[in-house]
Amino acid sequence: MLQLSATLLHKSVFSLRTGQPVATVSGAIFNPNNLKIEGFYCQDSFSKKQLVLLYQDIREVLKEGFVVNDHDVLAEATELVRLKDVLALRFELLGKQVETISKQKVGKVTDFAVETETMFVQKIYVSQSLLKNFTGGSLSVDRSQINEITDKRIIINELLGESRATVPAAA
Repeated sequence: MLQLSATLLHKSVFSLRTGQPVATVSGAIFNPNNLKIEGFYCQDSFSKKQLVLLYQDIREVLKEGFVVNDHDVLAEATELVRLKDVLALRFELLGKQVETISKQKVGKVTDFAVETETMFVQKIYVSQSLLKNFTGGSLSVDRSQINEITDKRIIINELLGESRATVPAAA
């Protein structure tokens, strides 16, 4: 099922064993190579440390938050050797500049939708500039339309409106 970022971020992490919240999600850990959420940064309810919740440790996603087996699934970032490179990138999706292959600026990422079974980002929502907002509104971009992801921007395929204008009329 697709979920927007607001339903994933700033939610509680509940222990199945105690039935109590053990942490609060503060941000997502994105792998920019495949646009997958590898886990979440969490603030521990007990020690107030920043810990990491891996996506495979999530038992269920509820509207109130995430359900895990117990508090001990939360780990410190230094303990996660396999995710060391992804954690070092500190890649943020929200606020990332979006442009087409021909370098036309489209806008900035304001939201995203995630498939909760796989934790792959399926869609990004782009807020266009104020001038374009009057005519076109916001833009939804499917993951199949993303051509490249860099540190500073997301490059997508050409938009349909622009490609139609450049096609010559048939004789």
